[in-house]
Amino acid sequence: MAERVAITEEAGELLSRLVAAHGPVMFHQSGGCCDGSAPMCYPRGEFRTGQSDVHLGDLAVDGAGEVPVWMSGPQFEYWRHTHLTIDVVPGRGSGFSLEAPEGVRFLIRSRLLTDEEVAELDG
Repeated sequence: MAERVAITEEAGELLSRLVAAHGPVMFHQSGGCCDGSAPMCYPRGEFRTGQSDVHLGDLAVDGAGEVPVWMSGPQFEYWRHTHLTIDVVPGRGSGFSLEAPEGVRFLIRSRLLTDEEVAELDG
């Protein structure tokens, strides 16, 4: 089954720790400037998605449950043919994302979807 979003093992481990500390979380990627193009991790319910936001899928992470991933509609139009993988790297990201105090930041790694994946996801 085709999917639009996945998470690396290392990022999943961090996500499990964040959920243990903060409760259920979600990701949102806006595509703005100043870290806005990075996936931002928020306590679920503290970031309100809008009508134009697109639900990319839910990440099933041990210790974190189902973690919804959203993207702004305009950003999705650019990325609709791309599979996204949430990863984590050392360094400081946005102060608004839950991982910021950990000295790491989430980022997106991408690859183009195959024609078959696009047909299945857009079907």
